[in-house]
Amino acid sequence: MSQSGTSLTQISPLDDKIYVKAPDALKCIKAILAGNGVPSENAALIARCLIAADLRGIDTHGMNRIPSYMERIRQGVLNPEAEPILKQATPVVHHVDGQNAFGFLAAHKGMAAAIESAKTFGIGMASIAHSNHFGMSAWLIQQALDADMMSLVFTNSSPALPVWGGKSKLMGVSPIACGAPGKDRPFILDMAPSIAARGKIYKAKRRGEKIPLGWALDAEGRPTDDPAAALDGGVMLPMGGPKGSALSIMMDVFSGVLSGSAFAGHVTNPYDPSKSADVGHFLVAIKPDLFMSLEEFRDRMQYLYERVVGSEKAAGVERIYFPGELEILAQEERERTGIPLVQAEIDALNTEAKRVGVDPLTI
Repeated sequence: MSQSGTSLTQISPLDDKIYVKAPDALKCIKAILAGNGVPSENAALIARCLIAADLRGIDTHGMNRIPSYMERIRQGVLNPEAEPILKQATPVVHHVDGQNAFGFLAAHKGMAAAIESAKTFGIGMASIAHSNHFGMSAWLIQQALDADMMSLVFTNSSPALPVWGGKSKLMGVSPIACGAPGKDRPFILDMAPSIAARGKIYKAKRRGEKIPLGWALDAEGRPTDDPAAALDGGVMLPMGGPKGSALSIMMDVFSGVLSGSAFAGHVTNPYDPSKSADVGHFLVAIKPDLFMSLEEFRDRMQYLYERVVGSEKAAGVERIYFPGELEILAQEERERTGIPLVQAEIDALNTEAKRVGVDPLTI
């Protein structure tokens, strides 16, 4: 036990990871947020979304985002006290002004409104402007799944990718996500249009690790395994060449152009504390039992699941996974073992905790 009561276990010297129990991390992150002026209820929501990412193995969108978020608050470019404003455009379409609050709040409010419309009309949509980074898209998919809804989740983001044929950053590594309820496993797709998520490069830089060649180019346009070179003047590469490039443009159309938020390379990087991000989101909730019972829909999803994971395996493949299944398995393991961090990450969180006088994550 730590001095603050946080349960950590140091494992083998061959592994530099330190494991933090999710409830302890949740308590600490909520306290840091509240200490920076975020209302308690909002701090709890944001903390849950961040820890949900860590539990699913999406460490790039979990509690390690806290230092950059808090710096944005300190620099006055993210409003910790703001409440997004929801307006109804039609019975099934909503518009949310994020008010430069945390993106988690605007997205949660938008998805809740879309779900309510879908319950009555079969489909609901929310367009969100003037928002911020909302972490892992899968938590919004889960919000819809908890209401027995299918969903689409789009967002745009700051420049990181060249358009196909270009050499400078213009489009964001903007994830496309969608989900549907199932029986054994839900369908959860949450992917970036780049070869690798940008957060993975930040994570490698933070941990002093190299990145695989093929993920990014340096400022001279050469393949690099140095995350700093990729981030400082370099560019990430889209998956599938022109296909990934087109998907990133699609995210900008639906999330930025439609909502009235920033687009075409004008979204601010969440690690840049110089000005507000002005991110846009696009959310859709769909009632899956429009043409059949929910039970029949789940049965059909189960059949699809069994066909996918039961496919004949290619040479060297031990198991085939359904989209989102690896993350579900990661969550089951991490709920038992804890969330792995390295000391540098714990130190960064401790610094934030110390700033506001709350118990840090320490051994």
